[in-house]
Amino acid sequence: MPQIRHRPLYPFLKGDGQTDLTGKRRAKCSKFYSRYGERRLTGGIMCAWCTHSICYGFHCIPRGEGRDDVFSALVTHWPKAPKRIIYDFACALGPYCMTREADFFADTEFLIDEFHAEGHSRCSEAAMLKTYADIDPRLARINSSAAECGNGGISRIRKSVSYMGQARAVLYTKVFISIWNRLIIRRMNGSSK
Repeated sequence: MPQIRHRPLYPFLKGDGQTDLTGKRRAKCSKFYSRYGERRLTGGIMCAWCTHSICYGFHCIPRGEGRDDVFSALVTHWPKAPKRIIYDFACALGPYCMTREADFFADTEFLIDEFHAEGHSRCSEAAMLKTYADIDPRLARINSSAAECGNGGISRIRKSVSYMGQARAVLYTKVFISIWNRLIIRRMNGSSK
């Protein structure tokens, strides 16, 4: 998806645009992200996935994924915010986004997928996909693990990309994701070619 606007700056919000890697537990959320540590060569690749595991876009993260990476990708590339964002750290992403762009995200639900919900024992049930699915059973049919499946595919190139320069890593990732998406679409259409 092409960039359609620049990320706004919020000079009166302390730490705006900075990474979430503080090494400390969050006061409200018991979930702690240690997988993006200082030992890694890069922060990784952040991808936006639909519920069919098709990648809408990606970007390379220099240090570690945080709320600002997701916020920036959505605000700069989506003409309108998605109806639902299912994300493993949605409990913190929702307030982060609403504090910065309440009008843009006014109709967006920020939900924690079922796979990660167990680790959010101190978070509100209002952030859990399961809570919404209990009221609207159609939501139970959403593949909330689509991003985990897609990220599993991305892990195949993680090591190679970590040793590349930025231009080559972006090109390599773009080709990999293009092939990945094409294979998923062909599978969905029942194509055997």
